[in-house]
Order: sequence, then structure tokens, then C-alpha cells
Amino acid sequence: MTDFHRNRASTMNLTVLGIGLMGMPMAKRLREAGFEVTAWNRTREKALRLASHGARVAHTAAQAVRDADIVITMLDNGEVVDSVLFGQGVASVLKPGTLVIDMSSIKPSQARQHAARLRELGMAHLDAPVSGGTVGAEAGTLAIMAGGEAADFERALPVFAPLGRATHVGPHGAGQLAKLANQMIVGITIGAVSEALLLCAKGGADMAKVREAIRGGFAESRVLDLHGQRMVENDFVKRAALTVQLKDMRNALDTASELGFEAPVTGLFEQLYASATEHGFAELDHSALFCELARRNGMR
Repeated sequence: MTDFHRNRASTMNLTVLGIGLMGMPMAKRLREAGFEVTAWNRTREKALRLASHGARVAHTAAQAVRDADIVITMLDNGEVVDSVLFGQGVASVLKPGTLVIDMSSIKPSQARQHAARLRELGMAHLDAPVSGGTVGAEAGTLAIMAGGEAADFERALPVFAPLGRATHVGPHGAGQLAKLANQMIVGITIGAVSEALLLCAKGGADMAKVREAIRGGFAESRVLDLHGQRMVENDFVKRAALTVQLKDMRNALDTASELGFEAPVTGLFEQLYASATEHGFAELDHSALFCELARRNGMR
């Protein structure tokens, strides 16, 4: 973080709404960067974990945002974002000119609707979903994809700096489009790596050695590296939830339908992730699509 960003942090009040798997490490990094942070979470006990890091914890979302210059939302889906912003009184108590940065993963159409409603109330908005999971959130190496006005993106840069690398990808909704592209690629690649490793295991090869052998070739990817290792070690503890991956695939399909775009590969993988949730893997990491494909082949 540069001296310029540190100076900006010392004069800026932030509120983080949603202190879950991602919101907790992100809020912690913002406190460590010098921001005054107020936190709110539906389950208050989760937000209270930030108190030891110097954050204030509010009882309600509306109380949390009253003095905020910038509000960050990291919530489950677009419906929850809508409920918190407009159903729980947040938008009605924001100071004029407050910048709302929605870092949740929601539909592009929902992001555009939220931006329009906030603009009518005199507020600014960015949709800025992230990729990198809890590992990236803890390390401050998230990929941040931002949609909205260029001036608002520049205003948000000191906030983004402790969290990762931010890119302005276009107007309102474009950040969510970029996140859907990311999730399509990640979700489909998890399936490809799973199926390939399982085929090798079925034929008698050592999965770990196969993964080692193909790394560095054209099959190399972050998914083969991290998720492939989880498959080899049978480690599917949730870092990025399989249910969230399914939600993102469905959001991608809904968006494709709105645009008149055919996405057959994404459609196939939506069915596979849905099947995984139906067969007991819903509470695992999204790499647990491996378990569903193993089940189908009598290997689990």
C-alpha cells in the first residue's frame, strides 16, 4: 500500500456489510491498512470477531452505514443485497455522495438496477466482485473486477489496494459480467481436471503422478495446481462453496438468456453441480465436483 493510499485510509470511514468467509479477512485487511471500519452481519457473532482488530460492530445494517464514506457489501446473492440496501433501510440513511461497492457475486442486471436506484438517491455505486477465494482474501491478492463510473473507480482505489488487484472493466454490471466469465472458466475447468484425473485413476495410473507429469504443459492452470492437489489429497474442506459455484453458473445462464446467447457448456456444468448438491456434496468446496464424477463412475 502506497503512502498516498495510507493517507487516504486515515481519513475515510468504511462499513463492511457481510462478515462471512470472504468478508471477515477482507475487513481485517482494511483495518490493518488503517481504515476506520464498522462491521455488520446478520449473525452478529461473526462480526464480533472483528472487534479485537479495532472494528466497530453495529447491531443493524442501517446503524452501520450512518457515518460511512464508502460501504462495501459482501453478501450471498442479489436478493440479499437488495434486501439489505433497500429493505433494511441502508440506502435511506446513507450520506449524500456515499459510494456503495458491491463485492458480492450477483446478476449483472441486478447490479444495474441497484446502481440506478442508488443514483436516484444521490449515491454512487460500483459492482466489484472478486476472485481468489479465502486464500486471496487473506493474502490481499484478490482479482477485483469493477463496473461503474471511472471517477468512482478512482475513488475506490485506496480501498481496493489492501485487497488485491483491481481492474475497471466497463459500465455498471460489467464487473458482474467479468465475474461470471471467471466462474464459468473456473467451474468448467474443475470439471475437466476432475474427469481427467479420475479417468487416469480408473485405468490404474497414479493421480498425483499424472498431475505432476502434465503440469507445465498446455494443461497447466491455477485449477490444476490448487484444486488438482485437493483432489489428489481428498481434501474438500470448503474454501469456495460448491453451492456458490452452482449459483454463479445459474446466474451466467440467466444472463446468457437475457442476451440471447447460447451457452451449452455452462448449461451442462450447471446440471453437474446441481447433481453434486443433490448427492450430499453441497457443504464442500467447489472442487468436490470431483466427488460427484467419482460417484457416477463407482469410485466413491
